[in-house]
Amino acid sequence: MAEKMFKITSESGIHARPATILVQTAGKFDSDIQLEFNGKSVNLKSIMGVMSLGIGQGAEIKITTDGSDAEQALSALSDTIVKEGLGE
Repeated sequence: MAEKMFKITSESGIHARPATILVQTAGKFDSDIQLEFNGKSVNLKSIMGVMSLGIGQGAEIKITTDGSDAEQALSALSDTIVKEGLGE
């Protein structure tokens, strides 16, 4: 199991386009991947789940991965968040 905290720096937060990119990245892995924000946790492989959180600029989120490729999944998602300018 691996987890990492991120601060969302994008002015528009995690809206439809970046949420889709994160869901697609998560979908490449076998691990269970959860996105936690504001006391709620959703499956990061679910676009509806991610969108339901309404994550805006300045939000603190936690991504948790659990499974055979947990470390690789967390690394790929971390790279995606930074590369897409979503957070740090």
